[in-house]
Amino acid sequence: MGKKRTKFSDQIRAAVDASAIRRAHICKDLDWSPTTMSLFMSHQRGLSMTALDDLAEYLGMEVVVKRKKRS
Repeated sequence: MGKKRTKFSDQIRAAVDASAIRRAHICKDLDWSPTTMSLFMSHQRGLSMTALDDLAEYLGMEVVVKRKKRS
């Protein structure tokens, strides 16, 4: 069985946790409610694509698309 794919949202959560930036500071810079960040980080709520894009850009993340090899 193949390796399980990590969801993009989980990668962003991990990047938030790994960053030296406090969540409150991220919320202030992105003009987000702290509740929005808290619910996202606890897997209780998703984010819009725009919000995910903004957060990924804020964290300096880059999306790399890899094509899965088919047999």
